[in-house]
Amino acid sequence: MIKENQNLLNKINAFSDILILFISMILAYLIRFYLFSPDTEYIRLIKYIQFTIIIVPINLIIYNFFNLYHSFRTTAFKKEFIQVIKANTILTALLLSSLFVFKLVDISRWVVVIFYFVNMVLVLSKRLILRKTLSKMRSNGINLKHVIIIGAGEVASEYLKVIKYNKSFGYSYAGYVANSSNFEGDKLGNYTDLFDVLSKYNVDEVVCALDIEDAKYLENIVSACEKSGTKISIIPFCYKYIPSKPYIDQIGSIPLINIRRVPLDNFGNAFMKRILDIIGSLFLITLTSPIMIVTSLIIKCTSKGPIIFKQPRVGLNKNIFTMYKFRSMKVNSEEQTGWSTNNDPRKTRFGSLIRKFSIDELPQFFNVLKGDMSLVGPRPELPHFVDEFKNEIPLYMVKHQVKPGITGLAQINGYRGDTSIKKRIEYDIHYIENWDILMDIGILFKTAFKGFKNNEKLVIKIQEKPIIQNNTNVQQNKINV
Repeated sequence: MIKENQNLLNKINAFSDILILFISMILAYLIRFYLFSPDTEYIRLIKYIQFTIIIVPINLIIYNFFNLYHSFRTTAFKKEFIQVIKANTILTALLLSSLFVFKLVDISRWVVVIFYFVNMVLVLSKRLILRKTLSKMRSNGINLKHVIIIGAGEVASEYLKVIKYNKSFGYSYAGYVANSSNFEGDKLGNYTDLFDVLSKYNVDEVVCALDIEDAKYLENIVSACEKSGTKISIIPFCYKYIPSKPYIDQIGSIPLINIRRVPLDNFGNAFMKRILDIIGSLFLITLTSPIMIVTSLIIKCTSKGPIIFKQPRVGLNKNIFTMYKFRSMKVNSEEQTGWSTNNDPRKTRFGSLIRKFSIDELPQFFNVLKGDMSLVGPRPELPHFVDEFKNEIPLYMVKHQVKPGITGLAQINGYRGDTSIKKRIEYDIHYIENWDILMDIGILFKTAFKGFKNNEKLVIKIQEKPIIQNNTNVQQNKINV
């Protein structure tokens, strides 16, 4: 039943995309010739309708190539969003290239460009609405996928928790097959009974979630599913160590799963990120130069010591580099090992202010320009703390597989300064494994709107001269603002 529903949904999706193609072309035509240039002589609309008919099969092929007519039951909208942008960009590039090669002067290039944006907005809006509608239907028990779990251990238990907690995924748990009987739900049989169970129960999918001690039954389980024509998905017993997007290599007939997939190991991805860093850092240095000049003057006038604070940090591949900051603390003996806190007594009066609004981080744009850092990435740490944390926090050293950044996924989620290191590492690992250029751009925009302000309390120290009052000195006051 679920297969029939999915086929129907795919057809609805494809038909609505075709309809949107025509609507987008008509809107692009009206915008170009009736809104932007109402007095211009223009080709009749029928020419653009005929041109759209040619586009239809090309669009369907490209969308199918990007898996946009497959089930997106458990796929994040962000992934679908990116795939639609890629597909529309390729389609528009092909159209503009064809107009140039075949010298089709009857079609306005501006109409095609406007069509690109209109079509993308309409397709994404339609797909978002469709997602929300299906999610609500599944939460209400409509369009469910009926599954049987094979196994009754920890792996099976974790899978069951996920599908029960995320009702919008639309999974209906029919029962389990295992030799033991201490599992939640209806026991449908033992491992050796699986073929008979599948013949009796018409389920959409079997999820094999065996613990390592039951791995010996796997061959017979797969054989029973294939013999009955039932789709089977296998959760590896080592699933905790496999990333969300594993990279699978092959040696002969043996597949190898790369435990830590790093998209930035790809030259093309790294090149795109570096271009963004160079352009972004040059722009931001120019934009913030007045703030940096004023900050430099105030630091020079209000405290002793250098304007720029230089400190060794651990970067890409555990290499040490020198990170630049505006000096916000008094010159002290703990500069290379001390951990800064919210009410750090080493802060200068002006230092507390520039730390609160992250102005002290601005010189790091020069680190980005040099190539030591990136605009976005895990925050770099002092060598002293790296040595300490690598033995205490699992996966801590994975963050050094990419360049450190001025801002990152952890920072826009509130984990900056004197906050949980473990939570920061969780966000850093997610960033490293799921990186794409749109994620970087999104983090930069979120930083611009909400990420500059630090969680540190603003502490202003007011030092008063000693006043003799009944032979007692009044001590220096501290006021927390």
